[in-house]
Amino acid sequence: MLLYLIRHGIAVDREDPNCPPETERPLTPKGMKRTRAAALGLHALGAKPDTVLTSPWLRAAQTAEIFCEVFGIAPKTIVQTDALKGTSTPAELLRELSRLKSNEVFCFGHEPQLHMVIGQVLHTGTRITELKKAGVALLQLERFSPPHGQLLALYPPTALRLLGK
Repeated sequence: MLLYLIRHGIAVDREDPNCPPETERPLTPKGMKRTRAAALGLHALGAKPDTVLTSPWLRAAQTAEIFCEVFGIAPKTIVQTDALKGTSTPAELLRELSRLKSNEVFCFGHEPQLHMVIGQVLHTGTRITELKKAGVALLQLERFSPPHGQLLALYPPTALRLLGK
């Protein structure tokens, strides 16, 4: 399985006095614009997801919708899963992925959970990356239990925005 781990775009700052609860923080206008530009870059690289999973938290769901719009994927096919909430464990996501019959999966979520998934798949407790907002890690997942795979690419959002031009 090709697994694209995608961090949500720029959201309303937690320190903003008008900030809603953590689960309801939306993308900012700048976050929407940069997320769309990053999605265009990933599209230019030829990704072809057959399944799209997202955290139910608003900023991740909005990011998933923007990517799906760029990829021509119907928003109603996006599956919200608690396995991608910011408080979930890598094991929860890997269990969910093991039930899919998919070749390429987009997963929209949060840090630090996404880098912990990468660590589990690569068998390292060392933090090798922290995805920037709207950044993407591409893994080749060869086995779910115990998890095993390869990190094929890391796409910082700046690089994706350049690719999308």
